[in-house]
Amino acid sequence: MHKLLSLKGVKKSFPAKGKTVDVLGGLTFDVNEQDFVSIIGPSGCGKTTIFNIIAGLLDPDTGEITYRGQQVTGLRGKVGYMMQRDLLFPWRTVLENVMLAPELKRMPAAEARDNALEYLNTFGLGGFENNYPKTLSGGMRQRVALIRTLISDPDVLLLDEPFSALDYQTRLYLEGVLLEAVDTFKKTVILVTHDIDEAVALSKRVVVLAGKPSHVKQVYDIDIGEKSPIGARSHPHFSGYFHQLCAELDIQTRQH
Repeated sequence: MHKLLSLKGVKKSFPAKGKTVDVLGGLTFDVNEQDFVSIIGPSGCGKTTIFNIIAGLLDPDTGEITYRGQQVTGLRGKVGYMMQRDLLFPWRTVLENVMLAPELKRMPAAEARDNALEYLNTFGLGGFENNYPKTLSGGMRQRVALIRTLISDPDVLLLDEPFSALDYQTRLYLEGVLLEAVDTFKKTVILVTHDIDEAVALSKRVVVLAGKPSHVKQVYDIDIGEKSPIGARSHPHFSGYFHQLCAELDIQTRQH
């Protein structure tokens, strides 16, 4: 696999109440082309800070970011950023929300509209293009948010706990939608999650963070090879990875 993105020795501190709080303590890890990397760690370990640095919204204090062999200050314009909250505009219809990115990029309106409608049909939202967000379920809203993230054709998807507010059944469904979209559109994904179950089911690799300031404790290659999130959870290797990652985070689990 070709290396797409590398972070090397990335450090970040923030001022707080008259002192400096060190959040990232020299992070180093790689992301390959068409990789699916999950980042897990204890609360407050700076996972969202990493995303903001990769996206170019924050500058690291020290360290290097390399993208396709070139040193960069961030991937501004090359990433799609999807968060836990769908952040849909309530005054815009589903289609108008999806069209936001093409509008900002000044794409031809007719072409952008056709593309948006095609995405909506592909993701099972055909016929809902004129609905407003308040009429949709949480899962449907997150599908709209995912389409809005994909339609601008970013090189990298940054997903910050996008399904954590949803019920388990809806999460499983949307995990499947996500994996299918990633495979179809050949995307590279970095997922921040507190859910070890989700990290193992979706990822090719899992980066475990630890310490304050955070450092990379371990990187696990996940060799399940099962495209379905439900199938992955049933795979004989799933339990072993799950318990290894729980041990890395010092989470006690009961063996069944």
